[in-house]
Amino acid sequence: MNFDNFKKILPKIAKIPLPGVSSQLKMAPSMREQELSDLKDRMKNARKSAVMALFYPNAEGDTKFVLILRKTYSGVHSNQVGFPGGKLESEDINYEAAALRETEEEVGVAIHNVEVIREITATYIPPSNFIVQPFIGVLQETPTFVPQPSEVESVIEVSLSDFLSDSAIIQKELTTSYMKKIEVPAFYLSKHVVWGATAMMLSEVKDIISKAISN
Repeated sequence: MNFDNFKKILPKIAKIPLPGVSSQLKMAPSMREQELSDLKDRMKNARKSAVMALFYPNAEGDTKFVLILRKTYSGVHSNQVGFPGGKLESEDINYEAAALRETEEEVGVAIHNVEVIREITATYIPPSNFIVQPFIGVLQETPTFVPQPSEVESVIEVSLSDFLSDSAIIQKELTTSYMKKIEVPAFYLSKHVVWGATAMMLSEVKDIISKAISN
């Protein structure tokens, strides 16, 4: 999608009622809904984090958004694809401040250049006990990404048109640090498999943008 056309639907994106958990569950493992029900007490003590779904024009004027491939480390999210973002720190006044700060730290986009369009539905991540609050943000100019060496293995630029295509959704059998040989719905974006909480948040982003386009 051309970025000028994308900008025209931003007011709709900002106002559309959130599809919420029903949208997220489209891209969740089959046990996810029951798992959330079983973990309600644990969720009350979850740590807080925030991420940014950041859209921008590339050099050709097409709409893109950015994901990151995290470094390989000993944690549960090692070598996974996600949004720029991270946990709330003491200096963050709210979730939005954390999402902006972490986006600047992880991919080098200055806070003052990001227009935050809206927050969407928060997601709970059981393995790491985090509540993640996602935001949709926009840059008006093509960014020069500077990945944080200690956190980010690579920056992944995704075409909005590719993301909105039905062919971007796949089924993938995965083995993780906490699950073995489980088949999950996933997005296949820029040659990367995106699953779990990030795929769930992306599902809501996709539904919001698709509705904005069709209205």
